[in-house]
Amino acid sequence: MAGVSRNNAGLSTEAIVTEALRIIDGQGLRRLTMRRLGDALNVEAMAIYHHFPLGKEQLFDAIVAHITDVDDTPRSASEPASHDAPAEPDPRSWRERLHDWAEAYRAALLDHSGALALLINRRADTPAALRSLETHYAAFAEAGLAPDTIPRAAAALNAYVTGAVIREVRTQSPASPDRVAPETVDGRYPHVARLAPTEGEDHDQSFRWGLEALLRGLVGSTHPTDRA
Repeated sequence: MAGVSRNNAGLSTEAIVTEALRIIDGQGLRRLTMRRLGDALNVEAMAIYHHFPLGKEQLFDAIVAHITDVDDTPRSASEPASHDAPAEPDPRSWRERLHDWAEAYRAALLDHSGALALLINRRADTPAALRSLETHYAAFAEAGLAPDTIPRAAAALNAYVTGAVIREVRTQSPASPDRVAPETVDGRYPHVARLAPTEGEDHDQSFRWGLEALLRGLVGSTHPTDRA
């Protein structure tokens, strides 16, 4: 055990999560094992259990919390980010706050798309998730939604961003040689054949168009567009 104790020196939860994500991003979720993670960190695998005594599932929860902890708040370059600092008035409109959160969350999910499967089966009750939910509820309240519709609007926003990322990752994934050849678009699918883009889709543009369409649908026409 002396070797484990020595190797554990300087090891932190943040370092473990960062290295675990590096493995997932580079090799895929299935390749993440405690032994492989320990090798990457130059520690015995048992040293990781000092920080995650419940094992891989607890590590997965920490990975999800890390990915979803997006910071979309504007601040000066000299001001450090701190979730514990007193909140100051946000000069952005409700629409800008939701746009900024959606863009930041989308970027985080795309950066770690190999971990998307982990988000499906884990409850969104981490401090990071609750901060995002507070942002959503406050913005939709400012937009004039009735209190009983705000949770549903926030759920729709979260579902849109997650679904858009899944679609983008899926459309950009290389075809596997082990899979059946894709279906041919022909006369059986006239609308698909007529409307399919001739060039690659601009996912940034599609995402922003869909996001604005969603917000307009949720809030209605009672508020002018605050964002170009």
